[in-house]
Amino acid sequence: MKNLIPAFFLLILPNFLFSQTENDSIKSTELEEVILVKKKKAVEQKADRTIFDFSEQAHLNSGSVMEGLKKLPGLIVSDVAGMMYQGKQLEVFMDSRPLNIYSNELTSYLESLPANSIEKVEIITQPGAEFPATSGGAIINIITSKNAKNYLSATYSNGYSYTKYDDSRHRFNNSLLVSAKNSLFGWQIQIGQSYNEAYQRSNFFSPNEVISQNFSDRTNRFYFVKTGLKFDLGNDRLLVNYDFNTSNNRSTIDANGFGFVSSDLSKNKRNRNDVALNYQKRFEDRSKKLDFRFNYNNNQNDFDLTSLINGTAGLQNNYNQNFYQFKTDYSQELKLLDETKFSIGVLADKLDFVTESFDVKNLDYWRTTYAAYSEFQSTYKKFDFILGGRLESYKIKGETNTGLLTPFDLTRFFPNATIQYNIMPQVFFNANYNKKISLPNTSALNPNNTNYQNPNVSFFGNPNLDPTIFDNYEIRVSAFEYFYIGYSISDASNQVVNRIIETPGGAASVSVNAPKLKVHNFNFGLPLPYMLFLKGLKETLKFDFNPDEINFLYIYIGHQKHFLDGIDYKGFWNFNLMSQVQLPSKIKFTLNYNTSTTGGNYQYYAIQEPFSQQLDATFAKKFLSDNLSVSLYVNDIFNTNKQGLGAIGTDLQYYSKYDSRRIGFSLNYKIPTRNKLAKEDSNFLNSTKKEEGNEVLKN
Repeated sequence: MKNLIPAFFLLILPNFLFSQTENDSIKSTELEEVILVKKKKAVEQKADRTIFDFSEQAHLNSGSVMEGLKKLPGLIVSDVAGMMYQGKQLEVFMDSRPLNIYSNELTSYLESLPANSIEKVEIITQPGAEFPATSGGAIINIITSKNAKNYLSATYSNGYSYTKYDDSRHRFNNSLLVSAKNSLFGWQIQIGQSYNEAYQRSNFFSPNEVISQNFSDRTNRFYFVKTGLKFDLGNDRLLVNYDFNTSNNRSTIDANGFGFVSSDLSKNKRNRNDVALNYQKRFEDRSKKLDFRFNYNNNQNDFDLTSLINGTAGLQNNYNQNFYQFKTDYSQELKLLDETKFSIGVLADKLDFVTESFDVKNLDYWRTTYAAYSEFQSTYKKFDFILGGRLESYKIKGETNTGLLTPFDLTRFFPNATIQYNIMPQVFFNANYNKKISLPNTSALNPNNTNYQNPNVSFFGNPNLDPTIFDNYEIRVSAFEYFYIGYSISDASNQVVNRIIETPGGAASVSVNAPKLKVHNFNFGLPLPYMLFLKGLKETLKFDFNPDEINFLYIYIGHQKHFLDGIDYKGFWNFNLMSQVQLPSKIKFTLNYNTSTTGGNYQYYAIQEPFSQQLDATFAKKFLSDNLSVSLYVNDIFNTNKQGLGAIGTDLQYYSKYDSRRIGFSLNYKIPTRNKLAKEDSNFLNSTKKEEGNEVLKN
């Protein structure tokens, strides 16, 4: 907290230095011609989700996807405890399909994917019956697809950043998006790569000894291809998507601790294939929609750890994961109340997961899910209602090299209900309840170490984990997209959590079921236009302005408290301050500051250092008729981002620091077309049955 006051001063100072810019922008001017241009919203609040636009926000899209996500208010990312938004564990989707990668592999993937390849991010805090009950508490949906046009269009993106910790390290990325549409079909292809160098030091220790201090130097190479085809079949549409990405990561890890010294080389190769087919049946009655979707993805991972001292292999672990899903959704409007929509659907999926260590198969795990749902969405006067439920059935079986897993067989009904009172246009009160389940992810199940180990420290999963049942409650008041205040409770049984435990002579990171975990979360967001300080409230209320185009300070405050049996639980606060200032020459200057308090607990970890405490600065400007966007940024100006956690129930502590202070630039160039009269096709693709949009080739 000691950096909060100077950071706040730096956030607001540029506005007063350049206050004339804003004053000029609000002077009365007589216009001879008015051209209406639809602008994207930086933040959009909906009844069940919050949408963050990445494509037009340089402070979010200048680095990696992970760097952008860490700047979102309310989102916490931890090395050992995962990803949580406003107190809810997140299930990660990409283009509305589950990624099915987790833990350190998910972190590596999001660090490798360039943020300038992302269109927007949806965080669905109140997933209704149309979403699988296995979504747990909340879903983050990362949307990569761009707009389609009736002519050949292309966008080139590039980024570079530099850091110096004990040595110079570099990162760069390149990607090219090309799309077009003709009378028969539309197509899109995006190809890209990234190269990342990074350094991290971490330390496991107790009051009496250093268990392990590690110094890691990492090089990640990542390549991706995303393709899509859309065929118009009368009023119907067929969408075909194929995505492929591969990574080749290498790390040298020097470690020492009580009784050992080591120097190791780790190699990690990953391949991910994803195929999706979506047939969209449309009717003369445009309120009726029928979709059939099939999705298959395969994840393969090979991990080796070799000693650089004696050349012996410490680990040879790999896995192969196959996921199949079929679902169909039907919706139509009914003549009930003022407006009513009825939706039904069915789903079936299967997951196969096989792990090996030194060519010995030590886990063969599979599960199937069958589900059916129905949901009503109604409007009556100033009230909106959503009432739905899913009936889901799960079967889980498997075996290790030492015996059979305990079979799991469950059929259960999962209800959801939402009521919203629209106080006035863009101001509403919302209350929500839903029951969900979370099946153990394959990273938590994997008995093999695909991270790192030395004689004193190891990481491994637990094939015998049970699913988690959630009861989620939330109330929220929201106004004009940016202001909101809310309170939520997530009550979980058999919550899968990560813990650090003591082992003979060392420590281990393991996955276990906590019998009960209740999380209370309070969150508050408020935009403050700087003209409020310069002109006062009365004058400010006279202006009809776009919040995305003025100078403002956005304040987010959140409080989490994790209740666990057998521990002395305490809450913690987290803060996000974001300042946007329009400088001369149409340069947009953004400062973003994150921090949290210490002394509370995050699941089974005592917070000893603030989460993600850093101040970032970004300068952005558009050139060449707005076709070229260039941004310069400095992340973690004061080099304060570090992690310090105590393992509750032990005297062990974990400390981590990486090269978070980084200087870089990024650019997006929309290659101009010769067809000056070409128009965007606003009905190129439907992303979900709720929204008919112009996003391309995602389903």
